[in-house]
Amino acid sequence: MVGGAPLVVRPSFAALVAAEGELGPLLALVDRAAEGRLLLAEMAALIWHCLAERPEGLTREALGDALVAQGLGAALPALRAILRQVLAGST
Repeated sequence: MVGGAPLVVRPSFAALVAAEGELGPLLALVDRAAEGRLLLAEMAALIWHCLAERPEGLTREALGDALVAQGLGAALPALRAILRQVLAGST
């Protein structure tokens, strides 16, 4: 939820390629996440690239602010879903 609007993540091939282009190899990102070393900027970037739709006016900065305001734990289900997709593919 950002600004009262639910956001849907859809880690498509194109979204993951865009995220990898910015963040580097996705398997290294998964390793950092597993070790608890995933940076807030990396989390926001990965979620940003994997949004199915971006509500009008939503900026990446606003997404990052929402992550902080809601607490990182609120974003963990979405993050886990994206990382699971990277490792296991569609289920």
